[in-house]
Amino acid sequence: MTGIMDMLPPKSVLGSLRREVVAAICCFICFLIDMSMVTEGGMYVFQLFDYYSASGITLLWQAFWECVVIAWVYGADRFMDDVARMIGYQPLPYMKWCWSYITPVVCLGVFLFHVVNYKPLTYNSSYTYPLWGEVIGWLLALSSMLCIPVTVLFKLLRCKGSLRERWQHLTTPVWGRHHLEYLAPESEAKLLPPAGTKNQLPFESVI
Repeated sequence: MTGIMDMLPPKSVLGSLRREVVAAICCFICFLIDMSMVTEGGMYVFQLFDYYSASGITLLWQAFWECVVIAWVYGADRFMDDVARMIGYQPLPYMKWCWSYITPVVCLGVFLFHVVNYKPLTYNSSYTYPLWGEVIGWLLALSSMLCIPVTVLFKLLRCKGSLRERWQHLTTPVWGRHHLEYLAPESEAKLLPPAGTKNQLPFESVI
């Protein structure tokens, strides 16, 4: 719900809807989808959703890119400082090693293991899903997996300048006033631009 509300512009027609209305719409859509899982063949539909849309492959793919963005785009040291400001103490260096190396390598290794050892989905070791069922399953998986590379490509194509300039612009964090909640007063002048200059308030590492 938070992700959906954040995506809606506040001044738009959809953005003006109350959170309860958006929650009701989402619940109704999920209700219609879940109705297919309580029919006589609902277990087959449920397993198809569970195996592809919420499986280890899609989650590992997303976790890998989250670690890459945090550690290598936003910066592990910068993220460590953010966490320290919020919780009041510096996390152990082990966390930075996990974000930068251990977790991405493990996620990528297990992801490749799943891909290499992929087998067609079966139910109860007796029923093999037809080809069209496999296609629907992969469409469910790719609907979330392709969001990351497609968004990166879309942002790169929309930016101006050389490829290197585009990449640098899209991966440069922008400090905003909402960060000041965790900063000492004397740090405000150092982090914010001079008065009168244009600044993008919310932090955005675009990719």
